[in-house]
Amino acid sequence: MRPDRHRDERGTATAFVVGMSITLVVVAGLVVDGGGALNAKMTLADDVEAAAVAGAQATDELRLRDEGVLVINRAEAHERALALLAGRGYERIDIDVTDETVTVTAHDTVPTVMLNLINIDEFDIEATAVAEAEVLP
Repeated sequence: MRPDRHRDERGTATAFVVGMSITLVVVAGLVVDGGGALNAKMTLADDVEAAAVAGAQATDELRLRDEGVLVINRAEAHERALALLAGRGYERIDIDVTDETVTVTAHDTVPTVMLNLINIDEFDIEATAVAEAEVLP
């Protein structure tokens, strides 16, 4: 004779529903907050590129006319790039200006909406752009 073994399956459906609910919240958080972070990164990249171009347009016109050499005015280029990004609310900005190029890097944080339920409060984003001074024909 076999002993009668009954499994106690009470609560398994509850555990399954709780597990699936947590998974769905995490996936929804990744979609919502991840999409928001991607959108913010693309906006940051556009702003950084605009700042680099604005800086590269600060050329030393007198030197170009007198010597025929195209050189970026470093102080003015730095000021233009910084003003553009600061005007758009960015605070962590790195600007490197040489005689020929302007490199701009900006950092920002994007707060989360749903992922803060699992202690992910923000995403750090960064973008870099390089613009080169040139004379158009």
